[in-house]
Amino acid sequence: MAGHVKNPNPKVRKRVRRKVSIRLRMSGTAERPRLAVFRSARYIYVQAIDDTSNRVLAAASDQAGPVVAEVAGKKKKERARAVGQAIGKKLRELNVERVVFDRNGFIYHGRGKEVADGAREAGLHVQHVWRNIDDP
Repeated sequence: MAGHVKNPNPKVRKRVRRKVSIRLRMSGTAERPRLAVFRSARYIYVQAIDDTSNRVLAAASDQAGPVVAEVAGKKKKERARAVGQAIGKKLRELNVERVVFDRNGFIYHGRGKEVADGAREAGLHVQHVWRNIDDP
């Protein structure tokens, strides 16, 4: 992430700029990992990252693990919510209750928001650093 990334696509360039700006203000710890979301046109991926030790504590996507059978034939937003529930369940098994949500430069809407809502349904406390919002 350090330095300038030359990308000819203006949409990607703007997203990367937002991503870097957000990441300067947030980092994950073992007690409160960073929940990083990446969405492609077809799939969605989520990782819980401890930035102090540079480790991925848990990961989930709609094309790996037990989520695949659960999301077969569903719409993308429903698949994103199932991925959020899967990562929430994995983190609860690791005794993690709080996460900080890293939207990765994407707007907090649609599939990204569904991941956060699914994690909340699994019992996680999701904090938004870029808007200074803390869930009850």
